[in-house]
Amino acid sequence: MTPSERLSVAIVGGSGYAGGEFLRLALGHPHLEVTQVTSERSAGLPVSMVHPNLRGRTNLKFRKAAELDAADIVVLALPHNSAAKRIAEFTEKGRIVVDLSADFRLKDPEVYRATYGEDHPAPDQLGDWVYGNPELHREDLRGATRIACAGCFATSVILALYPLLKLGVLLPKDIIATGLVGSSAAGASASEASHHPERAGSLRVYKPVGHRHTAEASQELPGNFPLHLTAISTPRVRGILTTAQAWLPDGYSERDIWSAYREVYAAEPFVRIVKAARGIHRYPDPMLLDGTNYCDIGFELDTETGRVVLMSAIDNLVKGTAGHAIQSLNIACGWEETAGLDFAGLHPA
Repeated sequence: MTPSERLSVAIVGGSGYAGGEFLRLALGHPHLEVTQVTSERSAGLPVSMVHPNLRGRTNLKFRKAAELDAADIVVLALPHNSAAKRIAEFTEKGRIVVDLSADFRLKDPEVYRATYGEDHPAPDQLGDWVYGNPELHREDLRGATRIACAGCFATSVILALYPLLKLGVLLPKDIIATGLVGSSAAGASASEASHHPERAGSLRVYKPVGHRHTAEASQELPGNFPLHLTAISTPRVRGILTTAQAWLPDGYSERDIWSAYREVYAAEPFVRIVKAARGIHRYPDPMLLDGTNYCDIGFELDTETGRVVLMSAIDNLVKGTAGHAIQSLNIACGWEETAGLDFAGLHPA
């Protein structure tokens, strides 16, 4: 594909937060032209009625998925286990298919069954999809036509741990990661738990054990070690702040942590190491990343015990979903990797 080429995009399930965020980014992308957005409950309505931030940016109206026409790229922003059941229908419509759900992230159907409590609807296709984490799978993404985008919590965990595990800077023992998660990660559909009087001002542990992104992170991270995830809901709308507790081998120091991050992430356009000696923003803070595709990573070492606290912050809807989908598409199509992702965030937010 040439740098000047524009490809048509159809977004299936575009009334949700993930689909809406992909739409926002795609409308400003130099090589993408959104031609269709579907929604079963909002069919016939202007897109801007559901996504008011897009007023004046598009005249598109939602249509039903049954009315979907062929497009160069089909983006699936459907609830879990929905896309996989209809994947033959969608792959007929698009040369490139990008799935924002969890349906094709796991490679092993047995792990899928153990994680989600049911058989995969299309197990024969699991090996056809590239896991959409550009920092780990850039070469696999080049020319890819099936992209399974990574989960938001998994992304924050993987990017914090990957360089240190790859280069042997951490002991291969239990790693405990806790994620403080914004409410948008639960999706656009209301629930009793998301009801404002119950959610506002609350810090609620909603998944102390058994988080489904554990299997995803374990699949992608080097080494064989126990990984334990805990998720806590916060009053913020966007963002994830993950802290991971791990241990350094004897003889290792802060210098080894710095060296590992620099070696692996030195050329990464969207990973920043945040560890300042002064100021109020010494460590990663998701507030500063709202709307951006950055992952900020920090750490602090307890030299007495060898325990290191790793920190990573992302916007769950951008670097955790739609942003790394765009980044993966840029790589797959041979475009500038940062195309359409240049928003630097706001301060104060």
